Amino acid sequence: MDTKRPNETEITFLSLSYNRFYDIFDEIFSDNFWQKDKYYRFCKIRDGFSVYSELLNYEPIKWVIDWMKKGGRPPLEGEMSESLFKFVRNTLLHFPFFDSWDDVWVSKNIVNWNQERQTIDKFLVKYREHGPIKYRIWEEKIKKMTYLSICFPKEYNEDNKIYLKDIVSEKDGVKFSYILMRKILNTQVEEIK
Repeated sequence: MDTKRPNETEITFLSLSYNRFYDIFDEIFSDNFWQKDKYYRFCKIRDGFSVYSELLNYEPIKWVIDWMKKGGRPPLEGEMSESLFKFVRNTLLHFPFFDSWDDVWVSKNIVNWNQERQTIDKFLVKYREHGPIKYRIWEEKIKKMTYLSICFPKEYNEDNKIYLKDIVSEKDGVKFSYILMRKILNTQVEEIK
């Protein structure tokens, strides 16, 4: 049995996934992306989170995330690289009722309408009442440092709506997410053409 990584099937999947992610990344960091229609932005952002989440199934990327969780990076960066981004992806895909980032919300009864203790529910239970996590990102292209916070809900119950924008802002939060996702994905790249 050939255990060489990546194998031919993985190369096909990884090529398609990486190309799509990098295309979306470049567009999000282009000068005019944030002036485009909010629905257009929403769809592109959602697609990038989806591609990244699928790539998390590739075992060598799992190793990187595990290393980050064990202290290889700043506090909670490994957790956010996996659980926060999966939370965002699953929220956007499992509740396709919204047309823009700022409109997306969930509540405990919506999240658990069919089955409890799935990814979204586990994330909100684990991080409710957790204080904000502060990050900064350097945007090389514009030579700018941006400071942001990832904020978690104080309550998670049947009655309150938890808005995605209150956890991760659209512009700065998405840029941060994509920069971190790209750093993780780049660990598996030998050369970018």
